[in-house]
Amino acid sequence: MNHASRTLTDALLDPILKNDPAGPRVTFYDDATGERVELSALTLANWAAKTANLLRDEFALEPGARVSVLLPAHWQTAAVLLGAWWAGADVVLEPDAGADVALVSAQHLAEVEDVPEVAALSLDSFGRPVPDLPVGITDYATSIRVHGDQFRPTLAGTALAGKSVDDVLAAAHASAAARGITGTDRVLSESAWDSPDALIDGLVAVFAAGASLVQVANPDAAAQSRRVDSEKITRHLS
Repeated sequence: MNHASRTLTDALLDPILKNDPAGPRVTFYDDATGERVELSALTLANWAAKTANLLRDEFALEPGARVSVLLPAHWQTAAVLLGAWWAGADVVLEPDAGADVALVSAQHLAEVEDVPEVAALSLDSFGRPVPDLPVGITDYATSIRVHGDQFRPTLAGTALAGKSVDDVLAAAHASAAARGITGTDRVLSESAWDSPDALIDGLVAVFAAGASLVQVANPDAAAQSRRVDSEKITRHLS
């Protein structure tokens, strides 16, 4: 794949898959529920491939199409974003009536009624579907199971809110450098990914640096203090 057609997911995952495919890449905690899920780069890539195949094969998504992603900072969201970028999509992080596909949590369904294709995520760690979905809405957890865990990208379009792959990567590398994040770091974060800048700072920059992310939802201060030691945290993004 030449540089001009490289997707953002290729740029982020290829070096990690080459150098450390089995090490922890995303560790997700929800302190409100006690959930802990850890994914290696290889497992994350498999989830991203399934998402990309869902978008291309089930929703007929073509490179350059817009995908609205209305999801919290979560390990499944990381897979959704990487899958969308692998499929060549331009991700927007807000309701967008001009989007071709929306991937959303159940509470955002009313905001994407005008989008032609919608998949809802329960974000359940056991893969349970979203209950009582309206007719015409795809359940992500159910549909993803039938799609392959390998994906061959074709073309890359814009990647994030109209920004090119190269522009997003440049911003990510600058963000990582400004905060001293390197490939040896284990990064703790409670940050939201609800804007392009926040997503670049909280997720893309960590991957671009080759670092490992520990993402926490509903953080408990006492648990966070212990987690610095148990997860061998070297950087904390407040």
